Amino acid sequence: MNASVHVDPIGAVVALLIACSIGAVLYWMLHPPESQVQKMAAQTTREVKQMVGSIIVVFSPEINSRHMMALAVKLARGERSELLALYVIEVPRTLPPDAEMPDEERAALDALGAAETIANENNVNLRTETVKTRATSEAVIEIAKREKADLLILGSYLEGKYAGARLGTAIQEIAADAKCDVLIGVEGKHGKLFGEELA
Repeated sequence: MNASVHVDPIGAVVALLIACSIGAVLYWMLHPPESQVQKMAAQTTREVKQMVGSIIVVFSPEINSRHMMALAVKLARGERSELLALYVIEVPRTLPPDAEMPDEERAALDALGAAETIANENNVNLRTETVKTRATSEAVIEIAKREKADLLILGSYLEGKYAGARLGTAIQEIAADAKCDVLIGVEGKHGKLFGEELA
């Protein structure tokens, strides 16, 4: 006894459409579209990865970046970035460009020594550099170009320890003229340092 199966073309098309619909629903359930928040987070993550390829932390007699050093180390450690701690000594025009300035040079050694300690304790490679210049902002911009920096990190102006203080001229000029991102950190009112949290 031979049994024959008759397939109606219309029925086959309907069955195929139903199967496709079920497949589409299952795919949608397994691959829901990204929410706006997820898209923003993904974009920010990509930007951060691009941003922190090369980081320069700027110190000077006027710019206190100590509290930002630990943040720079955290960024560099997480993204394996190149990290440069730069100390800028501004030489008055009444002195020769290479004039000895022992107090400022001692402060540079102290600041960069502390930076090296933080970097070493966190297994981050750090280069240090001290530069003498007539204008802090010009030197920082020039070195940022030389280093192809992705991010400049600046602390607050030393005279700006009180609420409402204006940022220093050098910081404003660097922020205005830099071709890379600039992160300016103002130390908290109560002096809680990133460095204290890092350990």
